[in-house]
Amino acid sequence: MKKLSLILLVLLIGFSVYSQDDEKRGRRLPSIDLRNADGEPFNTADISNDGKPIILSFWALWCKPCIKELNTISDEYIDWQEETGVKLIAVSVDDARSSSKVKPFADGNDWDYEILLDVNGDFKRAMNVNMIPHTFILDGDGNVVWQHTSYSEGGELQIIENVRKIIAGQEIDAH
Repeated sequence: MKKLSLILLVLLIGFSVYSQDDEKRGRRLPSIDLRNADGEPFNTADISNDGKPIILSFWALWCKPCIKELNTISDEYIDWQEETGVKLIAVSVDDARSSSKVKPFADGNDWDYEILLDVNGDFKRAMNVNMIPHTFILDGDGNVVWQHTSYSEGGELQIIENVRKIIAGQEIDAH
Protein backbone atom coordinates (compact mmCIF):
# COMPACT_ATOMS: atom_id res chain seq x y z
CA MET A 1 0.00 0.00 0.00
CA LYS A 2 2.90 2.34 0.82
CA LYS A 3 4.44 1.72 -2.62
CA LEU A 4 1.15 2.51 -4.35
CA SER A 5 0.75 5.72 -2.34
CA LEU A 6 4.33 6.74 -3.15
CA ILE A 7 3.84 6.04 -6.86
CA LEU A 8 0.62 8.06 -6.90
CA LEU A 9 2.30 10.93 -5.07
CA VAL A 10 5.24 10.97 -7.52
CA LEU A 11 2.86 10.88 -10.49
CA LEU A 12 0.74 13.68 -9.03
CA ILE A 13 3.78 15.90 -8.40
CA GLY A 14 5.17 15.13 -11.85
CA PHE A 15 1.87 15.98 -13.52
CA SER A 16 1.60 19.23 -11.54
CA VAL A 17 5.10 20.36 -12.57
CA TYR A 18 4.47 19.35 -16.19
CA SER A 19 1.16 21.20 -16.43
CA GLN A 20 2.61 24.37 -14.86
CA ASP A 21 5.52 24.36 -17.31
CA ASP A 22 3.18 23.61 -20.20
CA GLU A 23 0.87 26.42 -19.09
CA LYS A 24 3.74 28.95 -19.06
CA ARG A 25 5.00 27.96 -22.48
CA GLY A 26 1.65 27.77 -24.23
CA ARG A 27 -0.06 30.74 -22.64
CA ARG A 28 -2.33 32.56 -25.07
CA LEU A 29 -2.96 36.28 -25.03
CA PRO A 30 -5.96 37.45 -23.04
CA SER A 31 -8.80 39.30 -24.76
CA ILE A 32 -8.47 42.94 -23.69
CA ASP A 33 -9.99 45.99 -25.38
CA LEU A 34 -7.39 48.67 -26.13
CA ARG A 35 -6.90 51.41 -28.71
CA ASN A 36 -4.25 51.67 -31.38
CA ALA A 37 -2.13 54.80 -31.84
CA ASP A 38 -4.82 56.31 -34.10
CA GLY A 39 -7.41 55.89 -31.34
CA GLU A 40 -9.26 53.04 -33.05
CA PRO A 41 -10.54 50.12 -30.91
CA PHE A 42 -8.38 47.00 -30.92
CA ASN A 43 -8.75 43.71 -29.05
CA THR A 44 -5.58 41.90 -28.04
CA ALA A 45 -7.13 38.56 -29.06
CA ASP A 46 -6.81 39.84 -32.64
CA ILE A 47 -3.00 40.07 -32.46
CA SER A 48 -1.64 37.87 -35.24
CA ASN A 49 1.08 37.72 -37.87
CA ASP A 50 0.09 35.12 -40.48
CA GLY A 51 1.76 32.28 -38.58
CA LYS A 52 5.01 34.16 -37.96
CA PRO A 53 6.46 35.23 -34.58
CA ILE A 54 5.45 38.42 -32.79
CA ILE A 55 7.48 40.54 -30.38
CA LEU A 56 5.32 42.30 -27.80
CA SER A 57 7.11 45.11 -25.98
CA PHE A 58 5.55 46.93 -23.02
CA TRP A 59 7.00 50.43 -22.65
CA ALA A 60 6.26 54.04 -21.60
CA LEU A 61 7.36 57.53 -22.62
CA TRP A 62 9.09 58.07 -19.27
CA CYS A 63 11.05 54.78 -19.43
CA LYS A 64 14.54 55.46 -20.81
CA PRO A 65 15.56 51.76 -21.04
CA CYS A 66 12.32 51.05 -22.95
CA ILE A 67 13.04 53.77 -25.48
CA LYS A 68 16.67 52.66 -25.81
CA GLU A 69 15.53 49.09 -26.52
CA LEU A 70 12.91 50.12 -29.08
CA ASN A 71 15.33 52.52 -30.79
CA THR A 72 18.01 49.81 -30.95
CA ILE A 73 15.56 47.29 -32.41
CA SER A 74 14.32 49.93 -34.87
CA ASP A 75 17.80 50.08 -36.42
CA GLU A 76 17.56 46.37 -37.29
CA TYR A 77 13.81 45.91 -37.62
CA ILE A 78 13.53 45.97 -41.43
CA ASP A 79 16.27 43.33 -41.70
CA TRP A 80 14.54 41.23 -39.03
CA GLN A 81 11.25 41.43 -40.92
CA GLU A 82 12.85 40.45 -44.22
CA GLU A 83 14.67 37.52 -42.63
CA THR A 84 11.96 36.14 -40.33
CA GLY A 85 8.67 37.96 -40.99
CA VAL A 86 8.53 38.96 -37.31
CA LYS A 87 6.22 41.77 -36.25
CA LEU A 88 6.82 44.02 -33.24
CA ILE A 89 3.90 45.50 -31.33
CA ALA A 90 4.84 48.21 -28.85
CA VAL A 91 2.29 48.44 -26.03
CA SER A 92 2.40 51.82 -24.33
CA VAL A 93 1.39 51.77 -20.68
CA ASP A 94 1.23 55.56 -20.48
CA ASP A 95 -1.90 56.85 -18.77
CA ALA A 96 -4.68 58.92 -20.35
CA ARG A 97 -2.87 62.19 -19.61
CA SER A 98 0.20 61.34 -21.68
CA SER A 99 -1.10 58.77 -24.19
CA SER A 100 -1.77 61.51 -26.78
CA LYS A 101 2.01 62.01 -26.98
CA VAL A 102 2.75 58.37 -27.84
CA LYS A 103 2.03 58.45 -31.58
CA PRO A 104 4.00 61.68 -32.23
CA PHE A 105 6.88 60.26 -30.17
CA ALA A 106 6.89 56.95 -32.09
CA ASP A 107 6.64 58.78 -35.43
CA GLY A 108 9.47 61.12 -34.40
CA ASN A 109 11.67 58.10 -33.71
CA ASP A 110 10.72 56.46 -37.05
CA TRP A 111 9.39 53.38 -35.30
CA ASP A 112 7.76 51.14 -37.85
CA TYR A 113 5.89 49.22 -35.16
CA GLU A 114 2.24 48.74 -34.44
CA ILE A 115 1.47 50.81 -31.34
CA LEU A 116 -1.22 49.88 -28.83
CA LEU A 117 -2.34 52.10 -25.95
CA ASP A 118 -3.02 50.39 -22.62
CA VAL A 119 -4.08 53.54 -20.74
CA ASN A 120 -5.90 51.68 -17.95
CA GLY A 121 -3.21 49.00 -17.55
CA ASP A 122 -5.67 46.16 -18.20
CA PHE A 123 -3.43 44.33 -20.69
CA LYS A 124 -0.37 44.98 -18.52
CA ARG A 125 -2.08 43.40 -15.50
CA ALA A 126 -3.43 40.47 -17.54
CA MET A 127 0.11 39.73 -18.78
CA ASN A 128 1.64 40.08 -15.28
CA VAL A 129 3.85 42.97 -16.34
CA ASN A 130 5.26 44.52 -13.17
CA MET A 131 8.18 46.47 -14.58
CA ILE A 132 9.09 47.77 -17.99
CA PRO A 133 10.53 47.21 -20.45
CA HIS A 134 8.90 43.80 -20.52
CA THR A 135 9.26 41.91 -23.79
CA PHE A 136 7.36 38.81 -24.87
CA ILE A 137 7.86 36.63 -27.92
CA LEU A 138 4.85 34.79 -29.34
CA ASP A 139 5.17 31.86 -31.71
CA GLY A 140 3.28 31.70 -34.99
CA ASP A 141 0.23 30.31 -33.18
CA GLY A 142 0.10 33.25 -30.75
CA ASN A 143 1.47 31.37 -27.73
CA VAL A 144 3.83 33.17 -25.35
CA VAL A 145 7.11 31.24 -25.62
CA TRP A 146 9.60 33.67 -24.10
CA GLN A 147 9.67 36.79 -21.95
CA HIS A 148 12.23 39.11 -20.45
CA THR A 149 12.25 42.23 -18.29
CA SER A 150 14.73 45.11 -18.35
CA TYR A 151 17.13 46.09 -21.11
CA SER A 152 20.87 45.91 -21.46
CA GLU A 153 23.07 46.70 -24.42
CA GLY A 154 22.96 43.78 -26.86
CA GLY A 155 19.70 42.39 -25.44
CA GLU A 156 18.10 42.69 -28.85
CA LEU A 157 20.47 39.96 -30.11
CA GLN A 158 18.83 37.44 -27.77
CA ILE A 159 15.40 38.52 -29.02
CA ILE A 160 16.20 37.95 -32.69
CA GLU A 161 18.07 34.73 -31.91
CA ASN A 162 14.95 33.39 -30.19
CA VAL A 163 12.80 34.48 -33.14
CA ARG A 164 15.17 32.58 -35.46
CA LYS A 165 14.84 29.48 -33.26
CA ILE A 166 11.03 29.69 -33.46
CA ILE A 167 11.23 29.93 -37.26
CA ALA A 168 13.52 26.88 -37.30
CA GLY A 169 11.18 24.93 -35.01
CA GLN A 170 13.73 24.80 -32.17
CA GLU A 171 12.96 25.06 -28.46
CA ILE A 172 13.89 28.26 -26.67
CA ASP A 173 14.45 28.93 -22.99
CA ALA A 174 11.03 30.13 -21.71
CA HIS A 175 12.38 32.96 -19.56
